[in-house]
Amino acid sequence: MENWKKTFGIIWSGQLASILSSSVVGYAIIFWMSIETGSAEVLALAAIAGMLPQSLLGPVVGVYVDRWDRKRTMILADSFIAFCTLILAVLFWFDVAQMWHIYILLACRSVGSAFHTPSMQASVPLLAPEAQLTRVAGVNQIINSLSNIIGPALGAVLISFTGIGNILLLDVAGAIIACTSLLFVRIPNPVRGTLKPNLWREFREGFSAMHAVPGMGWFFTLAILVWFFIMPVGVMFPLMTLQHFGGNTYDMSLIEIVWGGGALIGGAIMGARVYRVNRIVLINLMNFIVGVSFTLSGMLSPGAFALFAVLSCIEGIAGGIFNASFVAVVQTRIDAGVLGRVMSLYYSFGLLPSAIGLLGTGFLAEQVGLTTTFVIAGLVICTLGLTAFCIPSVMRLDRQSKSAELQTKATDGK
Repeated sequence: MENWKKTFGIIWSGQLASILSSSVVGYAIIFWMSIETGSAEVLALAAIAGMLPQSLLGPVVGVYVDRWDRKRTMILADSFIAFCTLILAVLFWFDVAQMWHIYILLACRSVGSAFHTPSMQASVPLLAPEAQLTRVAGVNQIINSLSNIIGPALGAVLISFTGIGNILLLDVAGAIIACTSLLFVRIPNPVRGTLKPNLWREFREGFSAMHAVPGMGWFFTLAILVWFFIMPVGVMFPLMTLQHFGGNTYDMSLIEIVWGGGALIGGAIMGARVYRVNRIVLINLMNFIVGVSFTLSGMLSPGAFALFAVLSCIEGIAGGIFNASFVAVVQTRIDAGVLGRVMSLYYSFGLLPSAIGLLGTGFLAEQVGLTTTFVIAGLVICTLGLTAFCIPSVMRLDRQSKSAELQTKATDGK
């Protein structure tokens, strides 16, 4: 692990290109759909199409991620996403693309992500020292946040000057860069067992590993419940901007930019150094802050768009700190040999309820209004954040191993 910084530098350069291009394309599609339809239900269906395959495939994918070559899996997953995006671009060029074509593309991207995301996250503990996992997660959050800042701005500009078919090509270019960067690094794989692959047995091993750590079951459950309310409301931000605040394409992009800017700050805070702070406390506080911000956003008058932007930035900061802390806790407490299965199970169990929540939220937004939906979701998230403080086994999860403590002392100030 001596050259872990150099390895991550190469990986991060490729991931930045891939995530940034995907962000530009993703936001361009959202803006295009918001302008073309103005429907909360259409956006909800699009989000479901982007979640459901990953949710359903998660338990199966995790088993194979822990057995397959992880670098090869990531390259093939990125290539598959690029190929599907290219097909949709061709459909737009010939002016035959329909809304269901977009749903299929989002579903295919979800399939690719089902393999890529757990492969990447399960590789991190094999490449970096345990004491540095929070910093690595923080830098990963910075990359995602930069993409969420630049993506909406570029998406809004490009959608005004060129067709959506041309914008989709950026995703293809980003995938090529990401795959090329992975060719220049060596990603080790965990020692594989001698037993023949057995899907059900290995699924149970991943599930057992998740629950073998006291408090980890509650930890995942609370995170999934928070997802259930955050994800659906997050999809409604463009409509909130358009319909409640009377904004336009650039206002929609501004909200996404300030959210991404906040997440960048959160990721930078966590990636700057190793902190001697209980990450569970941070996670619970961040959930509470997001809940309060959602609630206040739903109470704003139509003329308070600037305050809505400020609250969005605060939500982004909280989200950045949450993501870096959450991933680092899991990577620290779960063995690398089963981490792919555990992360796949988490995303699967997290995305499936979120998809159900999107259906309900899309209907709720149409019936009672966007602002009321924000308030309801915010109050529930606040309650979940406070509830976690009352579960002792969860609060004890962030006890570092002795080796990690020694590494932390050795690297303090670096």
